[in-house]
Amino acid sequence: MENNIGTKEKPMALKTPPLTSDYTMHLDSKDGKPILVCTVGKTVLHYDHRCLADLHAMLTAHGDWMELGSADEQKPAKEGTVEAWGRSETNPVGGWYGLKKGLRGRFAMYVPPLMEALGMVELTHEAKGNKIKAK
Repeated sequence: MENNIGTKEKPMALKTPPLTSDYTMHLDSKDGKPILVCTVGKTVLHYDHRCLADLHAMLTAHGDWMELGSADEQKPAKEGTVEAWGRSETNPVGGWYGLKKGLRGRFAMYVPPLMEALGMVELTHEAKGNKIKAK
């Protein structure tokens, strides 16, 4: 799976769930740990690489569609959404999968399309209210 994500030199090109914005994702490491590097225009976000396996496991256990509910770090996430899970103290990392303070949100906007491209999930592509389900 890691080989499919891309490198800094050749990142994977993706689109947000509503298919309205382009961004890239690649695998890198920070402090000896693998991270996902998401580049949206000039903004660079980092997510803990283990979010892919953890989110897939949670969605598999959930067994049905789940709303993405993407939100910036400074805004509260809607309960019962992927975004809320991605920052919850009860998830496997005990908090945020986003690693850059101030830019830890939008987990549900950028990680699910990568998972879809890797064949791990199904994702809806509506203007709003998109959902995800494990394959």
